[in-house]
Amino acid sequence: MTEDEIWALLTDVFRENFDDDEIVLWPEMTAEDIEEWDSLTNVQLLVAIEQTFNGLRFSTGEVANLKNVGELCSVIKERLSA
Repeated sequence: MTEDEIWALLTDVFRENFDDDEIVLWPEMTAEDIEEWDSLTNVQLLVAIEQTFNGLRFSTGEVANLKNVGELCSVIKERLSA
């Protein structure tokens, strides 16, 4: 899967999760950039991402170390390439 395909799928997940078809992701985006993005939505978002990427799983430590959406995309790409 290409990085562009990952970004497209992540965009779909974010739009669905936040019920906002106008969300545009960028690499430096964080929870501070979306008003509704709190700890509960973060869990829901990660579950949706894991389901979208066919059972990809994140550990709590991995998630805690992610600084932005760009790093999330990189982890997904790395995992899918393995």
